[in-house]
Amino acid sequence: MSNPLRAVRGMNDLLPAEAPLWQYFETLLHGWLKAYGYREMRTPILEHTALFKRAIGEVTDIVEKEMYTFVDELNGESMTLRPEGTASCVRAAIEHTLLFDGGKRLWYAGPMFRHERPQKGRYRQFHQFGIEALGFAGPDLDIEHLLMTARLWRLLGLSDCIHLELNSLGGAESRARHREKLIAYFQAHEAVLDEDAKRRLHSNPLRILDSKNPTMQAMVEAAPRLMDELDEAALAHFDAVKQGLDDAGIAYKINPRLVRGLDYYNDTVFEWVTDRLGAQGTVCAGGRYDGLVAQLGGKPAPACGFAMGVERLLGLLAEVGVAPPAAAPDVYLVNVGLAASRFALQAGETLRDAGLDVVLHGGGGGFKSQMKKADASGARYAVIIGDDEASVGEVSVKPLRGEGEQQRVALVAAVELCGAGVSPASTDLF
Repeated sequence: MSNPLRAVRGMNDLLPAEAPLWQYFETLLHGWLKAYGYREMRTPILEHTALFKRAIGEVTDIVEKEMYTFVDELNGESMTLRPEGTASCVRAAIEHTLLFDGGKRLWYAGPMFRHERPQKGRYRQFHQFGIEALGFAGPDLDIEHLLMTARLWRLLGLSDCIHLELNSLGGAESRARHREKLIAYFQAHEAVLDEDAKRRLHSNPLRILDSKNPTMQAMVEAAPRLMDELDEAALAHFDAVKQGLDDAGIAYKINPRLVRGLDYYNDTVFEWVTDRLGAQGTVCAGGRYDGLVAQLGGKPAPACGFAMGVERLLGLLAEVGVAPPAAAPDVYLVNVGLAASRFALQAGETLRDAGLDVVLHGGGGGFKSQMKKADASGARYAVIIGDDEASVGEVSVKPLRGEGEQQRVALVAAVELCGAGVSPASTDLF
């Protein structure tokens, strides 16, 4: 016997026992997004590498170390599995001229790919939900995104274990002034810099502030602050965001070292952080990126957004004991005999037409073993069919939860017995 093949390391299977929590989370998200007027956008998982180099920045961990990039043998083009969703969403908005008639509120979901060391809460294939508000200037949408996420934590029962960290990166001129001061400061402390920091000293010194190297922390903490370089417009924008949070009663912490790992951000940046997941504490992050649309070839337009890691949020839900509502069928169809198995297929369709969830027993077995499986399924009723019942178009209905006697009735009557409180299923596709 040959050795069984295994999944690629860091790319995980979602097993049936785990799926209900994902489905619960996704269903809740869809209602939450609809309540704020956001519409779905789906983009390919494979894009031209140039998109991410231009959007994210070539001197970033993602582009330098983490992207799954290869050369397409058919045309010689460099292609990359998407490491994040914003660049693809903005590319699609430009390509399809979505902003011709005004701003758009968009959301996306799906797998992203980064080649990094797998660990709890960080995988090579991971899943994100993201929001992009394109074409809206001013702090209003920044505030809306923070109100949205705060509402989501309340809906999920996570408000007590997630807190908000906030910063402003200002505009290009503020960052240029800060960059010069950072380079001079880090050059004066070059002996403390690790190899990554030395490599980024002139290309992307702002990223040094995000270093997790413990030997550099004291030096990084004393570095010049970008907040001290903000101009009046950036300060007014940031003050408006803070005022909106204060008005809503949402607590936050100003973190002057919060810079995010992507080059396209300006003004507001934020992270929602938990201390319940160890080192992987950020569960949602985002901010404003007003220059990205023009940077990717579109007509200049303001923009802001955020993304959340699904695996991390589900891990947090599990950590705090949040479980999805139990999912069980309405009916388990027990059938023994050739005629019974044929009639059971018809009976199942009739029951489903009435809006009932029905599991048809398959694989044979006697009444006793099938009834054990019916009970274990969590179904409200067992609908039992033998060849005798099948010959006259009848079934036996046995309540499995609560009181009630087993009854032998016509199939149409079984629909009424099992369908109490259940709305008929719609046959409309749209």
